[in-house]
Amino acid sequence: MADQLIRATAAEGGIRAVGVITTRLTEEARQRHNLSYVATAALGRTMSASLLLASNMKRAGSRVNIRIKGNGPLEGILVDAGLDGTVRGYVDNPAIELPPNGKGKLDVGGAVGRDGYLYVVRDVGYGYPYSSTVELVSGEIGDDVTHYLVSSEQTPSALVLGVFVGAEGVTASGGILIQVLPKAARDEALIQTLESRVAALSGFTPLLQAGKTLPEMFEQLLGDMGLAILPETQLLRFDCGCSFNRVLGALKMLGEAELQDMIEKDDGAEATCHFCGQVYQASSDELAQLIVDLRAES
Repeated sequence: MADQLIRATAAEGGIRAVGVITTRLTEEARQRHNLSYVATAALGRTMSASLLLASNMKRAGSRVNIRIKGNGPLEGILVDAGLDGTVRGYVDNPAIELPPNGKGKLDVGGAVGRDGYLYVVRDVGYGYPYSSTVELVSGEIGDDVTHYLVSSEQTPSALVLGVFVGAEGVTASGGILIQVLPKAARDEALIQTLESRVAALSGFTPLLQAGKTLPEMFEQLLGDMGLAILPETQLLRFDCGCSFNRVLGALKMLGEAELQDMIEKDDGAEATCHFCGQVYQASSDELAQLIVDLRAES
């Protein structure tokens, strides 16, 4: 099944629902960064969450950044996702591995750490980006993003995230976000019903592995609440805007003395993009040209 995002409404527009399948892009991230099992799960959950948050933005070019810094051995996660369905990200310690948690599942909370912060930056393409910081609740990603939505955006929300990774790689990844909008926010019975149904789910990845589609999952949760699934299906992909020209621009900012030192000591320069793992090589001749450009500009 292709990586995709679909949207739906229910309760006469009082409920907004978004679902994503991110299996392929999570597997691409795993391969690019040589991630461990638990690092794959942590990054995959965060990429799914970022895409879900970005989906509610309105202006073309809008993006969401999620940065998670906990006290666990994973150290940190950074993900950048766009309204256009593109996402990229990395973890600070991709090789860390931990034993399963008490439920026999990948211990994402232990890897991230339960003490720390989640930072969210929303960039709508003009003015100053909106940023917010909340304390981590569990380090399991889903709980922490839900806490952000309730405390910072004051929107009652239910979020289910999942990544299944085995010896053959990522075979299931994605999530569902359900939000109660202001017109229905005072309906406590509605909110309690949604909470109980989400809690009763067996998890996202078991449903996906059982062959359930996103519309079928929405039907299970919202089918008796006037569910309306929007017709557009948006394709999602791992995408990074890095390029060799951008690398040269960054090297140029180091200045003539540093560039000359690279030429003499290393006969060139090597740079690796943190987001996608792409390695770029700049020859001594290319560094020398940067020096020529700097002198011409001075």
